[in-house]
Amino acid sequence: MDARPLPPLRALSAADVLAALPPVGERIALAERTMRALVADAELPPKIGVHPRDPGSFGHAMPALLRGAAPDGSEDLLGMKWVVGFPANRTAGLPAIHGTLLLSDARSGIPRAIIDAGPLTAHRTAAVSGVALSRWAPPADGRTLRIGIVGAGVQGWSHLPVLAHLFPGSLLAIHDAVPAAADGLAIEAERSGAFGAIATTLTAEDAVGHADLALTLVAFGPKRQLLRADAFAPGATVIAVDYDMCVPAAVAQDASLFLVDDRGQFLANRTDLVFRGYPEPGAMIGEAVAAGTARPPGRVLVTHLGVGLADVVFGDALLRTAEARGLGTLLPR
Repeated sequence: MDARPLPPLRALSAADVLAALPPVGERIALAERTMRALVADAELPPKIGVHPRDPGSFGHAMPALLRGAAPDGSEDLLGMKWVVGFPANRTAGLPAIHGTLLLSDARSGIPRAIIDAGPLTAHRTAAVSGVALSRWAPPADGRTLRIGIVGAGVQGWSHLPVLAHLFPGSLLAIHDAVPAAADGLAIEAERSGAFGAIATTLTAEDAVGHADLALTLVAFGPKRQLLRADAFAPGATVIAVDYDMCVPAAVAQDASLFLVDDRGQFLANRTDLVFRGYPEPGAMIGEAVAAGTARPPGRVLVTHLGVGLADVVFGDALLRTAEARGLGTLLPR
């Protein structure tokens, strides 16, 4: 029997990814689908890592499988993100993180697409924060919510549209170790017209001290748990995207609700160096969403490490849009 011709492989650049991004509300819905799937419908091993010679560098493989509702597997999703980090690149003016997503057909294994995972990672991460913020932000009680951001890098920029979508008119305080970075994010926030007032702060504590919503988004470095527990307001919702770079173990220990995106991955990463002193999470985000867990009084901490399933779910949505619009480059087999 003659072999069937294979369809061309579609490659999506960073520009293609940005062009194919759905609206913010749809991104949050994709993230919620991912969080729910992690509870029962996904196969997701902890990140597989290697460590190149450069100090602090890493290479992580993040395979993921989502089992769809169709018995024939036609709705299943399969893929893997390869992400590498070289912190020393910053001194040479190069990006520190690079990522590539490979999507495969879940029934045949035929590669479907190669996708630049840089902007994909940024926006799927912000969307997962959006799931948590939409459900466990403290009640406004008729007042204007205050938001504190620590870290004005890529994640700060990708979280801004989510915050603007969920909390229009809120008060925004931004801190970054590089003041020009904080100023740049503040200008972008002002340009959006979504916030009631915007300020930059001299310290991280000033940004989160009175915040109802505190987001920690700093780059990884050698020192961890940098902020004091009492730097965060007693009734704040804290979203930690930077592992434990900012948030100390005492915040997790004393939280009324402590959630993670994936329990297995969190426990695999909890060592004497990373997440030192952190307790067992109360639940996964998807478990709490499915259970309809209400926001309790007191402080809430949501820590999400980033899961390959989110990349695969987002990548599939982006690929479908790219196919419909003719975006990307078709590579011959």
